[in-house]
Amino acid sequence: MIKRLLQYLRQSLSARVSVWVVLFASLIFLVAFGFIFGQSRATVRNEAFRRAEQVLDNTVLRVTALVDRVETAGNNLAWLIPRHLDAPDSMFVYSRRILMENPELNGCSIAFEPYYFKDRGKYFSAFSYNDGTSIRTTQEGNAHYEYFTMDWYQLAKLLDRPCWTEPFLDYNPNDIYSKEMIASYCKPIRDNGGAYVGTLSVDISLSWLSANISAVKPYPNSYSIMTGLGGTFFVHPDSTKLFYQTIFTETLEREDPDREELGHAMQRGESGRRRLAIDGVDSYVFYKPLGDTGWSVAIVCPESDIFSGYNHMQRMALVILVVGLLLMLYVCWRIVSRELKPLSQLTHQIEVISSGQLDKALPDNKRMDELGRLYQSFNHMQSSLVSYIGKVQQTTAAKAAIENELKVASDIQMSMVPRIFPAFPNRKDIDLFASMTPAKEVGGDLYDYFVQNEHLYFCVGDVSGKGVPASLFMAVTRNLFRIFAQQGHTPLEIAREINVFLSKDNNQNMFVTMFIGCVDLQTGGMDFCNCGHNPPILVPENGKPALMPIQHFNQPLGIWEEAPFQSQHLDNIRGQLLLLYTDGLTEAENLQKEQLGEEAVLELMAGMEDPPSENVINSLKSLVEAHRNGAAPNDDLTLLCFRLL
Repeated sequence: MIKRLLQYLRQSLSARVSVWVVLFASLIFLVAFGFIFGQSRATVRNEAFRRAEQVLDNTVLRVTALVDRVETAGNNLAWLIPRHLDAPDSMFVYSRRILMENPELNGCSIAFEPYYFKDRGKYFSAFSYNDGTSIRTTQEGNAHYEYFTMDWYQLAKLLDRPCWTEPFLDYNPNDIYSKEMIASYCKPIRDNGGAYVGTLSVDISLSWLSANISAVKPYPNSYSIMTGLGGTFFVHPDSTKLFYQTIFTETLEREDPDREELGHAMQRGESGRRRLAIDGVDSYVFYKPLGDTGWSVAIVCPESDIFSGYNHMQRMALVILVVGLLLMLYVCWRIVSRELKPLSQLTHQIEVISSGQLDKALPDNKRMDELGRLYQSFNHMQSSLVSYIGKVQQTTAAKAAIENELKVASDIQMSMVPRIFPAFPNRKDIDLFASMTPAKEVGGDLYDYFVQNEHLYFCVGDVSGKGVPASLFMAVTRNLFRIFAQQGHTPLEIAREINVFLSKDNNQNMFVTMFIGCVDLQTGGMDFCNCGHNPPILVPENGKPALMPIQHFNQPLGIWEEAPFQSQHLDNIRGQLLLLYTDGLTEAENLQKEQLGEEAVLELMAGMEDPPSENVINSLKSLVEAHRNGAAPNDDLTLLCFRLL
């Protein structure tokens, strides 16, 4: 399905134009909607934060108001007790009255130090308890419930100030007691002299407090929690966590830095909001302390709840956008297809012409717009094309003939130089190998060698210029070398004879640089004449390769008929490697027009230990190819290497 759709798009201009229009429109819409939705999301988030913080503030205000009422009730009662320390029974009246006047309170204890009232014995604590239907009052304290050891009693005594206890479960097996979790506001009782004599404790039920806090739900899946000084949960929707787990419990099993920071912030009594994952759900937590109790209240709002309306609106907008773009695509396609219908007809006619029916004329077209002018231009092009194709066919035939002739010329040129190796299969004292690679179909380099009367004649030359003229000049030069060398002339005489012949009637002013040598195979001595050519490289046995010292470079052949020439002689080259080459080796260029140079050639040969001549030439050709790195050859490359064994 997708392949067919892509194929249709490749074949239909109207479809592609329509798609590009819709894509551009989509880009504009996406940028606009992205900006709008980004701003809307920020607005929704800020409004959600404001709403959640307002709900939290109201909750804290209600709970704080209750706490204040509890503290106020306790403080109002505290000033009466020192006035009636001489009437212990009045304490029962006071503890009962405070519950009657404050029905939200769970209990009240007016407890004294052991044996404070000597006639009442070790225990004296007036305790009243509101069970929701009635208020019951009793003297608490016995061997099973020593109230003066309880936290609610000791905290006020040790801190010497009013304070709130952490929620706890009271238990007195021999008397009445609260059957639910309570928290107590405790205040020290002092006599008229300022000495501590007991503790006043006013209790509230945690179930009542939890119901008030949990009722707050700014969002459907939001919930409230409350923690104590140690981070213990007093209010939590998961009852299994109440009083037995802290906000840090889950961080003991796996690291959760965000939750740890939240817990510490709530312990420090800070207000704020944080974003973290709770039970795998991304949520925002809004938290605030409860006055001076040391407790902290938080509302947990799942992010999905906060942005549920926004997400719904976003989905609807995307659906509308997609439907609208598809409708736009269809309308654009219909309009563009109608306007481009003449172009489709022209395309069909072009296919007919491309099949070879060049004489089939285009139908008339009366349109004056761009398509009409295209019809007229194509009709003119068709007639011109017929004429041009005829000329191209003639030119192609002529070019093919020239290329064929160049191929024949190349074959003839290559057949003029020795190409069969080993060069002298019947001789074990000569290791010789040569190679010639023209830069074009034919080139101007040459080499030759042969053995006659125990003398090895050889030469390497480089004709000025390239192509067919150079190849003709090369053929003449090579034949002249072979003719004069076979007559037993010395290299000096060969050079003079060739120079005289080439200088005559040389209207094109062509010349050839040439190195001509002759080695006595019995003595190893070598005579040579260098006619403006590159110095050969000589590698002594177990020695370092170097350029052969040339005393007389002489002029290239074919420039001046009367030019003087001089030759040189080496006593014995047996065992030494001699490399002759044209400048296509050292002047080979790469794509950056950097030349290979003599140093690279010498470095390569220095790394080869007593190599055969064929290996030397193949290594040098590989070096040139690597240096060119894809660049076309800029000159012919000819190499000749030999060693007398």
